[in-house]
Amino acid sequence: MNSSRPYLVRALYEWIVDNDCTPHMLVNAEYPAVQVPQGFASDGQIVLNISPSAVRSLHMDNEAVSFEGRFGGVAHTLYVPIGAILGIYARENGQGMVFELEPPLADEDDLEDGGVEPDDDGPPEPPRPSGRPSLKVVK
Repeated sequence: MNSSRPYLVRALYEWIVDNDCTPHMLVNAEYPAVQVPQGFASDGQIVLNISPSAVRSLHMDNEAVSFEGRFGGVAHTLYVPIGAILGIYARENGQGMVFELEPPLADEDDLEDGGVEPDDDGPPEPPRPSGRPSLKVVK
């Protein structure tokens, strides 16, 4: 079954814009294949204003969200794989949705070794807390 994340991201984006609010997307800037401007991420995350007035050529599909945006007056092309999206919400009231951290898809080379050993690209992931997920404000 396909992931529901791209469908939810598109639906929430439309809902936020239809209600005259500003859609913001929380992104894991360290996720593989993410293309965001260097120096604007904090703690491996970046918040992107994806309102129609802030971006050009917005394209959302089941694999990624891509668009052109300006950072510090300089135009950049951004590419965000769906798995890197941690949340989408309205800036004005915080209404939206937060997603669980999604591991990158394994390459076929990784599957030859059984696909059970994690990569040594970073620190081990801490155990997941039980209960409901929480949202923290990133400024």
